[in-house]
Amino acid sequence: MAVFVSVVMPCLNESETLAICINKAKNTIEKLGIEGEVIVADNGSTDGSVEIAESLGARVVHEPERGYGNAYRAGVAAAQGEYIVIGDSDDSYDFNDIGRFIEPLKNGADFVMGTRLKGEIERGAMPWLHRYIGNPILTGILNVMYHSGISDAHCGMRAFKKEAYRKMNLQTTGMEFASEMVIKAAQLGLKTDEIPITLHQDGRSRPPHLRSFRDGWRHLRFMLIHSPTHLYLWPGSFLFVLGMASMLALLPGPVQIAGRIVDLHVMVLGSLLAILGFQIVSMGVFARTFAVTHDFVPQDAMLQKAYQVFNLERGLVMGFIVFMTGFATDLYILIKWVSSNFGPLHEVRLALVASTFIILGVQIIFSSFFLSMLGIERRPPKHILKD
Repeated sequence: MAVFVSVVMPCLNESETLAICINKAKNTIEKLGIEGEVIVADNGSTDGSVEIAESLGARVVHEPERGYGNAYRAGVAAAQGEYIVIGDSDDSYDFNDIGRFIEPLKNGADFVMGTRLKGEIERGAMPWLHRYIGNPILTGILNVMYHSGISDAHCGMRAFKKEAYRKMNLQTTGMEFASEMVIKAAQLGLKTDEIPITLHQDGRSRPPHLRSFRDGWRHLRFMLIHSPTHLYLWPGSFLFVLGMASMLALLPGPVQIAGRIVDLHVMVLGSLLAILGFQIVSMGVFARTFAVTHDFVPQDAMLQKAYQVFNLERGLVMGFIVFMTGFATDLYILIKWVSSNFGPLHEVRLALVASTFIILGVQIIFSSFFLSMLGIERRPPKHILKD
């Protein structure tokens, strides 16, 4: 019979608890009356975990390259089931819940997340730092950036259809694998359900593999890198608008705000912020384009529309206009200086605006060329030259 469900467990020296997890999974599959398999994705165990798994009838997949994500990717790649359930092999998750995870998949869900925060957390099962600070903050950031609607983005027990997993095209090798799965599911618009579960205190006598700050940073880093909008575009746009507004507002002369004179120094700062903001926005557009063209993130409809409107030629024209605006302004200052017989020149404000426009124009021109290069669609070669 075809395998209906595959239960995948990552393993790195889990001899104390692995047998408990395997037996729970196998007994649950038998009670459900479905065809299933248990896969142990071993990540280099040296404590007899592999022998335990094999003796209990689990299929062992060896992944020598260390990492939570590496182990899962190897295990899921070997899975034969239509539905795949994953969970840690430290006995903190109850594999008696397999049926509860499969049911939403049968009813049309593509991805099912467990949630400990809406379920139960046994005393001592989760450090207070993770429960009240780390997990809520990281989950909140993820939801703001990617609108996943998940309450517990780092729950280790989850299930998905094999086809949905293929679409996710997961790439990460470490603990951020958990975040990547949720993010890709949200970006792809996969139908996602959440079910409350109980987190038990794990049965190991040694400390967990998880390192709070190191792995927390890896999750946050991954979320930022894969969201150019929040990392680059919003901060860069804010700086650009603030800088241009400050600079142009002071062009006629000093301004009095709250009884204090705001003058040339703030105008210089405004020029700096405008240039810096534009550079950050450009990097964000480059990053987003690279991510889409190299399949790191799904195709972006907004980006495709932007490319239809903004192409290389229009970028060059825009950059040329901005550059010439600054150049013409400097030329005006030069003519005015010459006509005054090279006398005193008091056009610092106008010169500052001119230099800003010249810099922005040059940046637009060269950014347009680079963006055009990044946007070239990669195609496999059809014809190969032979000697």
